This record gives sequence, C-alpha cells and structure tokens, in this order.
Amino acid sequence: LENRAPDSAERIRELMFTFDDLIGIDAKGIQVVMRNVDKDKLATALKGASEEIRTLFFSNMSERAAKILQEDMQNKGPVRMRDVDEAQMYIVNIARDLADSGEIVIADSNEEDQLVY
Repeated sequence: LENRAPDSAERIRELMFTFDDLIGIDAKGIQVVMRNVDKDKLATALKGASEEIRTLFFSNMSERAAKILQEDMQNKGPVRMRDVDEAQMYIVNIARDLADSGEIVIADSNEEDQLVY
C-alpha cells in the first residue's frame, strides 16, 4: 500500500496511532516528547485533549512549568478543532519518530508491550 498509494498509507498510519495513545508512554518518555515539541503546539494540542492525557503531561512537568502551560492554554482562548488536530498530529508524529529511533517506548494494550517496573 505504501508503494501504490503513499497518501493512503500515511492516513492509515495516522488513524492507527492517535494522540490518546500517548497514554502508553512512560514518564521518562513523555519528558523526552515534551523536550522535542514546540510548547505553543503542545498548549494547542492539550486544549482538545482528554483529562487523562492532560494529567499525563502536567504530572511530568514541574509545578511551575505546568502552571505556565495551563496559563498559555487559557490565554489562547477558543481554538479551532482543526488547529487542535494539527497540533496533536504534530506531537504524535514526533512521538512516533522517537519510538522508531528507540528513544521512547510506546506500550499498547497488548500484554507483550506492557512495561514492568
């Protein structure tokens, strides 16, 4: 499919891994993701995120950094859903690249991929 219809293959890849799937990244991995993303895009992406995902990101920041990011989110005011989707896909793509390079691990619901601490 990638050779015949690269656009379709990319769209399927995007649908297979969503912003909510970032919940499968451990604390260290989330911190790596945050160091690699634009903070403005992170604020936009989190505006449309579930409470669970917001908590995941905020709990992996210092109190001060989390407060600043929350203020940035509030100061943005209303944001188009299209902009939220674009920001979330930007972060998903970075997370996918980091996982492909072995810098982070994204565990899914598969028992084989669960992390043991």
